[in-house]
Amino acid sequence: MQTNDKSNPKDSPQVSCETHRQNILPTAPLPESISQNIETIIALHRRYEKDVPQHQRTVETVTAFFARPVFLYSILLGIILWVTPNVLPRRLGIPRFDPVPFPWLQFSLTTGSLLVTTGVLIKQERQEKLAEQRAQLSLQLNLLCEQKIAKLIGLVEELRQDIPNVKNRSDPEAETMKYPTDPHAIVDVLEETLASELANLSQQKTLTQE
Repeated sequence: MQTNDKSNPKDSPQVSCETHRQNILPTAPLPESISQNIETIIALHRRYEKDVPQHQRTVETVTAFFARPVFLYSILLGIILWVTPNVLPRRLGIPRFDPVPFPWLQFSLTTGSLLVTTGVLIKQERQEKLAEQRAQLSLQLNLLCEQKIAKLIGLVEELRQDIPNVKNRSDPEAETMKYPTDPHAIVDVLEETLASELANLSQQKTLTQE
């Protein structure tokens, strides 16, 4: 009696993987509004990146390398290769090009640190400008949404009063929400509240120390 040693192709990993993919439900397409929002964000990002000069792109590309682990390993390897021949005994015949306390190594590390710090600051400044622009855009959109909501509340209140089948009643909360909020008033209240809270904390610390 001969046994069949051939494996079943249905049991192969590729077939099982394809079967698993077929069993996964297809994802629904994104709504049109979300797709338009994504395209708007990409357009804004592309518009900002288009104005960046080429020399700044080069600096940021080099700076991005500084944040990788390979840059740290390169520094450690360079220091080891620099220090090792300068601490070995003289009888080995290896010339010491930078003896202890390694003045040239200190100068190289200081210069490199200055260049790295400058490159990081250049990239960070551009990112802060982009974040500030996005924050201003978000603030403008939030204020506009708040004004639209207040307008809608006012229209709904007028419609409620005009419909004869709906009982007219006084709603102080809706009456207040009909008007958009003044952001300057909110900032003033927050500053006053924060100042009073800090004053109370300082008084409590003073009383505790006494």
